[in-house]
Amino acid sequence: MCSLPGSRKPLLRVAVTGGTHGNEMCGVYLARYWLQNPGELQRPSFSAMPVLANPAATAACRRYIDRDLNRTFTLTFLGSTATPDDPYEVKRAQELNQLLGPKGTCQAFDFILDLHNTTANTGACLISEVSQNPFNLHLCHYLQLQNPGLPCRLFQFEPPGTESYSMDSVSKNGISLELGPQPQGVLRAELFSQMRAMVASILDFIELFNQGMEFPAFEMEVYKNLGSVDFPRTTDGHLTGTVHSRLQDHDFEPLRPGEPIFKLFSGEDVLYEGDSVVYPLFVNEAAYYEKRVAFLKSEKIRISVPALPGLTPSSTQTP
Repeated sequence: MCSLPGSRKPLLRVAVTGGTHGNEMCGVYLARYWLQNPGELQRPSFSAMPVLANPAATAACRRYIDRDLNRTFTLTFLGSTATPDDPYEVKRAQELNQLLGPKGTCQAFDFILDLHNTTANTGACLISEVSQNPFNLHLCHYLQLQNPGLPCRLFQFEPPGTESYSMDSVSKNGISLELGPQPQGVLRAELFSQMRAMVASILDFIELFNQGMEFPAFEMEVYKNLGSVDFPRTTDGHLTGTVHSRLQDHDFEPLRPGEPIFKLFSGEDVLYEGDSVVYPLFVNEAAYYEKRVAFLKSEKIRISVPALPGLTPSSTQTP
């Protein structure tokens, strides 16, 4: 029987992946450390597997070698016939799919926690591709309770009409942890410690779930993706302005119609022309310039999350 999202089986096969992007250094160095010292990832009911997801990009301290690995876990790429000319990240995605998947099957890992840094001022942010998945919602709530001084937001990102393509989509359930701001190729001690502590809390939550703890119902705020906004550009694609100082570093804060979002090089302000308040995130993220994204828009909604019942004694027994 598969322990698919929403099923009542313990999560026994768990992976923690770092270095999916080779210049996001908290996950890179945590994965390297845990590969040599795996005891920190052990819990009574399971031992999480550390994985350095993109070794070539990590060695080069680059986001990727040929293409973004975190956009490469579609069934089209994973099921394609290998050729010598394949981009490195396609080959690596297929290797990771064999190690942690295969994607969409009962043999796939139960849970993948994928670690990321951002240059944007997001703070701690969990990204889930499964709309209102009760397990992920309870996981985020647990982190909020365990770390009251470190706000942890949940961003629900589901590409409209497309298949999930991220590293954590290979497993039956999964989530990404973003922590910022941190420059590319730089390791900041306070963020390294925060990420390490949050990973420990996430594994503790999985352990409590496996041991049969019931988690009560609650209400929480989540941020749902509304799409992206590009920089102002010339017809040949060059920037004509940059993110306005009144928007810079204000991730997850309300952006109202008529407020400035860009400052043109000619000096004029570009105002937000939407018809409702939105909440921007990944504002001026360095890696998104090539993706023609100045920031993402989200709506903040409050949802009621049902209780997560405890597992029955029979289901918590390891096979």
